[in-house]
Amino acid sequence: MLRIAVCDDQPRELEIICEYLTEYLGTYTLEAEMKKFSHPDALLTAIEVESFHLYILDIVMPMVNGLKLGKEIRRLDREAQIIYATTEPQFALQAYAASPINYLVKPINKKQLFDTLTLAISKADLEEEQTITVKTTDSLRVIKLSEIVCCEYRNHAVIFSLKNGEELMSRTVRESFLEYCAPILRDRHFLQCHSSFVVNMRRVERFAKDSFVLYGEKVVPIAAKQYAAVRDAYMDYLMEKGGNG
Repeated sequence: MLRIAVCDDQPRELEIICEYLTEYLGTYTLEAEMKKFSHPDALLTAIEVESFHLYILDIVMPMVNGLKLGKEIRRLDREAQIIYATTEPQFALQAYAASPINYLVKPINKKQLFDTLTLAISKADLEEEQTITVKTTDSLRVIKLSEIVCCEYRNHAVIFSLKNGEELMSRTVRESFLEYCAPILRDRHFLQCHSSFVVNMRRVERFAKDSFVLYGEKVVPIAAKQYAAVRDAYMDYLMEKGGNG
């Protein structure tokens, strides 16, 4: 399901955008979850534990402006689609640091918004609802692949580091780490960079010769013998996503 976040500190502007969105979704019979945020801090809090495919952001807002908000969203998610909607055209150049798909000047032109939404949704990654069932020592947990930051093989168990900061440990695994992670690695966002680590490339913040720095400042090593293959795979991923970041 498409998930959309709209953030605007002006109540009437927020309602207008949401009304247009509702009309668009109805016109094209799209199933979506839409959340409204009247303050950027509320959206920042929300994206610590959940993600959205599409963000529509005002720029001039209290405390955290839309430019900073867009950069933070981009830091957490390279593939999210960002649309700026603002009364201030002079910020257009600065806005592109967050790689938005468009910059709309208010009052919003409905056709222009609809055309932008069509483009954004065509680029949105709607496959991230895939899940994996993890057997722990005392229960079964179903987790979305999009929530995984990385997987680590340690003491015959797999540790899942999740976006919300939780570490989930599987029960003892009998197969190899590679065999255990095979269902995860079929998802193009995941890459094995070391015999004991699989990373979610969506959650990479920095890439170095010997490591990835992931969301939450978690450092994951890259095996020296695998460096060239890992580098090429990661660069291919970035190129496929248009170099967002």
